[in-house]
Amino acid sequence: MTIQLYAFDTPNGRKISVALEEMGLAYEVHVVNITRDDQFQPDFLKISPNNKIPAIIDPDGPAHTSVSVFESGAILLYLAEKTGKFLPQDPVRRIPVYEWLMFQMGGFGPIPGQVHHFLGLTNEDDQRYGLKRYMAENRRLYKVMNERLATHEFFANELSIADFAILGWVWRHPRHQVDLNDFPNVKRWYDLMLSRPAVQRGLQVALK
Repeated sequence: MTIQLYAFDTPNGRKISVALEEMGLAYEVHVVNITRDDQFQPDFLKISPNNKIPAIIDPDGPAHTSVSVFESGAILLYLAEKTGKFLPQDPVRRIPVYEWLMFQMGGFGPIPGQVHHFLGLTNEDDQRYGLKRYMAENRRLYKVMNERLATHEFFANELSIADFAILGWVWRHPRHQVDLNDFPNVKRWYDLMLSRPAVQRGLQVALK
């Protein structure tokens, strides 16, 4: 049965469209236009009480019951468990997937998101402190990723949902004014991810 994806053209939305394509799952897109406050509509709040995209409804969930899932990290874990893909069965091999997924959810998402916010301000006095703080931290996170990828092809050794999570935000590197040439290992990984047909489809699907 077809998964219902509620999303918009954002890094968090793209994580899930890429994952659905990579996992070969049938899905239907429902655009939640956050520029028009669609995320506050009562029907959407029933499946995403924190009024954030993305969210999904899976009509063929556990025991063939319909379930809804919100929060992009939770959705990635749910889909990986459902399909048995991109999340190793071996508990030791799962550890780096969890680590790098939480790295993205807790840092490399909130921080570039703050960069996006302060870049959008028109008052230079309002911009100055925020950009100094968050751009520096954003570049530090890129450095962490660059060092990891110096010795690993993918973040968790093998392609996983952690890569899909991080990809959604690296995809927006021009917006947060990062030149990937400054982080050659991240660039190598990013180019490798973009070469995957399913990733291309996930990034191109209409989400707005």
